Amino acid sequence: MNGTDRNDPIMVTLELERLRGTVEAGFARADGSLALLVQRSDQTDKQLADHEARLDALEHSRWPLASVSVLIAAAGLVLALWTATGR
Repeated sequence: MNGTDRNDPIMVTLELERLRGTVEAGFARADGSLALLVQRSDQTDKQLADHEARLDALEHSRWPLASVSVLIAAAGLVLALWTATGR
């Protein structure tokens, strides 16, 4: 019995151990890649939440400006009509 026999239990055991090491290395690499993707996803979620908060703040601060401009325009119209009627 020489060391090149494919049915040799020792050779089968060695090949299975090599295969196990290869599979473990592949899983470790996949786990690392998935961890990186999860980290990037979390960062993207934080950036999106930050942008949403900033956009909400901008929309909220602009709302009074439109209302004030409408009130000023209405007051100007009333004043113009009042002066036009001669009072």
